[in-house]
Amino acid sequence: MRLRDVVADLRPIKVSFEFFPPKTEEMEEQLWRAVKRLEPLQPAFVSVTYGAGGSTRDRTHATVKRIVDETTLKPAAHLTCVAAARSEVDGVVSSYWQAGVRHIVALRGDMPEPGARYAAHPQGYASTPELIGGIRGIGDFSVSVSCYPERHPDSPSFEHDLDLLKRKVDAGATRAIGQFCFDNDAVARLRDRADRWGISVPIVPGLMPSTNFKGIARMAARCGASIPRWLASLYEGLDNDLESRRIVAAAVLAEQVQELCAHGFDQFHFYTLNQADLTYATCRILGLAPKELS
Repeated sequence: MRLRDVVADLRPIKVSFEFFPPKTEEMEEQLWRAVKRLEPLQPAFVSVTYGAGGSTRDRTHATVKRIVDETTLKPAAHLTCVAAARSEVDGVVSSYWQAGVRHIVALRGDMPEPGARYAAHPQGYASTPELIGGIRGIGDFSVSVSCYPERHPDSPSFEHDLDLLKRKVDAGATRAIGQFCFDNDAVARLRDRADRWGISVPIVPGLMPSTNFKGIARMAARCGASIPRWLASLYEGLDNDLESRRIVAAAVLAEQVQELCAHGFDQFHFYTLNQADLTYATCRILGLAPKELS
């Protein structure tokens, strides 16, 4: 890959960014530095995550509300149906509508107990398609959902994943955001299979900066994403060398988006981990210039 070739072949793209709600005052300052740094790139939307079992519900709502009130960004609030009654989930959806939020990322979610097998709440939504139906019954939300280029860890097959994604779309989902994946061919195969399955919504690749490689490897093991041997080898011996890891991560991310563009993708979702610099630099390589905010 040569940067001159990437720039010469630039096409219009859309990007979105994901943040997580801060736990401490220091983390809150870091989050808002990232938000303000990325805001001039005018993403299609920014999403805010929701902890296992709804554990960050209040912090997620506060973060989304502040984005609505203090920025020009369009926030999308994550929402899960695990460990909560329908009335509780519906109350959260209504509060988002009242706060001016018009986009929800609807997810099944993880159980509050780490590693516990998923079980629907007796009075709750039993599945993501049911949750989407409930959301759309409350307000005219845009609804994004998840998809898995390498198969969901709880899924018996790719066909099961595709059937579930089709049900999500039939229930009203308007976009599918990919779990992070370092195998670009797997992302393209998922898109092509979804098309053959009659799934017409955009499949948006999820991009994860790999600076904290050991942390990413642990995350990948939990969510069923593979770590290629070539990627692991790039970080060997760099545990105590943050600056070199940042340079490696920038090169990996820039190459990944260039290859995905070559596969025909024109929308990308960046898992920022509340750090802006690597995402910002990659977006500039993709031709996104900052706009002056009014």
